[in-house]
Amino acid sequence: MADEQLLTVREVSERLGLRESTLRKWVLERRIAYHKIGRAVRVPTEAVTRLIRESYREPVEHGENG
Repeated sequence: MADEQLLTVREVSERLGLRESTLRKWVLERRIAYHKIGRAVRVPTEAVTRLIRESYREPVEHGENG
C-alpha cells in the first residue's frame, strides 16, 4: 500500500471519460474506493482498475436471423 498511486477525481474522470460530478457522486455513494485526506479525495489506481474489470461485459453473439 505504501507504493500505491493515488489519483485525483479529475485524473480519474479523464482516464474513464466521465464527468467529475459522476465520480464525486460515486464517492458519496461509496461505489468506488477512495482515501479522504483532509478535504482531499484520492482514488487508488487499483480501484480504477477494479472498476474497469468489474464493468466489462462480453459481447452477445447473434445468429443469422438476429
